[in-house]
Amino acid sequence: MPRPFHLAIPVQNLEITRKFYHNVLGCSEGRSSDHWVDFNFFGHQLVLHQKEGLKQESVSNPVDGKEVPVPHFGVVLSLEDWADLAERLKKKRIEFIIEPYIRFEGEVGEQRTMFFQDPEGNALEFKAFADLSGLFEK
Repeated sequence: MPRPFHLAIPVQNLEITRKFYHNVLGCSEGRSSDHWVDFNFFGHQLVLHQKEGLKQESVSNPVDGKEVPVPHFGVVLSLEDWADLAERLKKKRIEFIIEPYIRFEGEVGEQRTMFFQDPEGNALEFKAFADLSGLFEK
């Protein structure tokens, strides 16, 4: 695995968002205080920082005939882990921005992808490749 990335994002309600990352996505909690919390986000470090009065802007860009939210973040999973996560999210009745599907089917870079938001409106994308070499191919 490459070296882990570190991402810090602002949230208004730390407790609700904390429960989402722990209970819905299964991320284990690390260090925390009354206004921030670290998570093991699939081997990477995600930090939620409480920020009062935060206003999220909704922006998107067309990709493969769908409106992809920008910004977004996520992880490339194995096909099996991606399918397991998609099923877990469906069972928890998470509302998808883009339902799980195969993007660029039959083309270089074919991938499984899905988009959804955390309780603060931060967009997440999880994807998987049958052939991981397609991640950076043109």
